Amino acid sequence: MARVVAGHAVPVLAVAGGTASGKSTLADALARHHPETVGLLHLDDFYVPAHDPRRGVRTLSATGAETLDWNHPGSIDETAVAEAVDAMAAGGHRLVVVEGLFALTLAAVAHRATWRVYVDTPDDIRLARKLLRKIEILGQDPRISLLNYLASGRERHAAHVAPSRARADLVVDGTADEYTMIAEVLTLIGPVLAEPVTLADHPVHAGQFGETA
Repeated sequence: MARVVAGHAVPVLAVAGGTASGKSTLADALARHHPETVGLLHLDDFYVPAHDPRRGVRTLSATGAETLDWNHPGSIDETAVAEAVDAMAAGGHRLVVVEGLFALTLAAVAHRATWRVYVDTPDDIRLARKLLRKIEILGQDPRISLLNYLASGRERHAAHVAPSRARADLVVDGTADEYTMIAEVLTLIGPVLAEPVTLADHPVHAGQFGETA
């Protein structure tokens, strides 16, 4: 369903996928190649405060500390998401892209989405990308990530993310480069983004740590 602003329908593209699947790479590329027309929202920016025990879903980390469950949709401030999507739709964009683990799961996004895309990447590749990112960017002990994955991450993906693949209008290969993924998405969204994507010498792959969740 497109948001109607000033008499014009502003379409919303929801992009979901597992952690390190390539969804952020795809969404960021769309915004980067079409900066004048695409508004981008990352659901990672809408988690409830991690220090507030009264909000969100809590879990025990492999470190033994109770933390916010980043892999559960109940940890997202859905009201804030809805307000942000509507505000961006009113901001003069031709397309609003909402990206995140739960972009096809949260009602606040799903009910506003004109099109739904799922970025599909094998679990072993996603896990390898995540571990490399944790090591290279955050300097985190990969043992912690692996223990958390085995304790809850794998289960949460199976329960809250993977099933949303069936709701997608388009499933794209998250192991492809950004231009291949964009080309596939353009077959779905049609003339909304009229200007062509200009190829560069070094296209970005999702494995180059551009992913968020």
